[in-house]
Amino acid sequence: MPMILVVDDDDQIRKLIRATLEEAGYRVTEARNGREAIPQYRLDQADLVIMDILMPGQDGLVTIATLRQEFPDLKVIAITGGTDRIGILNFLDVAKMFGAGRTLQKPFEMKTLLDMVQAELQA
Repeated sequence: MPMILVVDDDDQIRKLIRATLEEAGYRVTEARNGREAIPQYRLDQADLVIMDILMPGQDGLVTIATLRQEFPDLKVIAITGGTDRIGILNFLDVAKMFGAGRTLQKPFEMKTLLDMVQAELQA
């Protein structure tokens, strides 16, 4: 079964995503922020990364860019609750520019996330 790395600074969201993925049969590892995610991914190269964009310390955009330099085939679903913009683009548009295959705005249905996970893994 595929391995998924879940990166989110919100413990409750991270645990909910983990429980949902494990119930669906996926193996899951976690990181609380971008600084933890990079060595975690290097240690256990997950088949997919679910990355929060807005995190303290090192945000998801920098983390996606850093990982994609080293692992160009990295599969990423970017998630965010932020509605801020970078110029005329929102964070999810920028995440796609940085290499996220799919994006999801919080709050979201777990069924929607599971459908995206399956689609991204098959892409």
